Amino acid sequence: MLAGEMKEHLTTIILPFWKKLRDNENGGYYDFVDYNLKTDEKAAKGCILNSRITWFFANAYLLLKDEELLGYARHGFEYMKTYCLDRKYGGVYWSTRYDGRPEDTEKHTYNQAFAIYALSAYYEASGNKEALSMAADLFRLIEERCTDEFGYKECFDRSFEEIDNDKLSENGVIAEKTMNTLLHVFEAYTQLYRISRSGEVKKKLLWILDTFADKIYNPELRRQEVFFDTEMNSILDLHSYGHDIETAWLIDRGLEVLKEEAYEKKMRPILEALTRQVYEKAFDGRSLANECEKGVVDESRVWWVQAESVVGFLNAYEHNTEKKEYKQAVESQWNFIKEYVTDKRKGSEWYWKVDKEGRAIEGAPIVEPWKCPYHNGRMCFEVIRRMEHAT
Repeated sequence: MLAGEMKEHLTTIILPFWKKLRDNENGGYYDFVDYNLKTDEKAAKGCILNSRITWFFANAYLLLKDEELLGYARHGFEYMKTYCLDRKYGGVYWSTRYDGRPEDTEKHTYNQAFAIYALSAYYEASGNKEALSMAADLFRLIEERCTDEFGYKECFDRSFEEIDNDKLSENGVIAEKTMNTLLHVFEAYTQLYRISRSGEVKKKLLWILDTFADKIYNPELRRQEVFFDTEMNSILDLHSYGHDIETAWLIDRGLEVLKEEAYEKKMRPILEALTRQVYEKAFDGRSLANECEKGVVDESRVWWVQAESVVGFLNAYEHNTEKKEYKQAVESQWNFIKEYVTDKRKGSEWYWKVDKEGRAIEGAPIVEPWKCPYHNGRMCFEVIRRMEHAT
């Protein structure tokens, strides 16, 4: 039943919305739709947004086997290849103008990772070897230009001189390193390793797992730390509920791909603890709070946090079917999404966020550089694949 509902949601709401944002004149996908559903066709195009949309359509094709969807993925890939990649200095720009000219030429490790994620997915969907080669080149670039002895440096100018990491820092701090970037490097490398079986990529995946266990995870508080200085010391008391539940299943996916028993024994208790803590601290029986900073909970219900909780709780239930509360959490969270997070206005998709009672926060855009079908589309993919496989 749930898989069927997810497939209907994917095919009647999410896919049609993002199809109509295809820019057939200048390439890529439009980057901004305001709260009133007006598309700004001249808005700058975030390279992260276009990477994520390319990833989304590639995976939609892999799931649904609709050739039209592969065409949408190809459209995103061509934009990435033609406009997002810097052919002089290497790497992916932060954003382009609406017509493809470079707009923000900063390079960010997070952005390079999502390009790898998209290119790997497009290769899997299309068999395009150029996409795989581009992904491998970006992997080498990250490892050669974006690392130090403690981990992954994050923000650079066009020529890869390090600059302040304002793009991935929040809550009044400027972080040298972040849990968020490390997580999505892991996610991208998992996809790249799965299709390439590169020994170098596997080596880095194992290193990242050690870093999560030894530096990111706080065993006393059963949470991940979020923002760090250069040497990976936490600099803010912050519990990001959405990132913790997302990490719990994304790292589990990596373990499935890696098949390293020692790391499964090391990581699974951590992933179980992260999930349990989120369930106990942030889930109110029907939806998930956003985060807790210095003891103060942000009760807003952000679209991506709700989507990740569905997958995270489903993943935990699959590992231990005696934990019926996780199955109930999946169903309750999905009901909240259907009723409140989904924007029922004709031609829309999901709200950016709603309050604890489900009232939409007016004014927040429906699409902008961070708001795309990556989280809610992936939720549908994961639930459909897992539940169809189970039956």
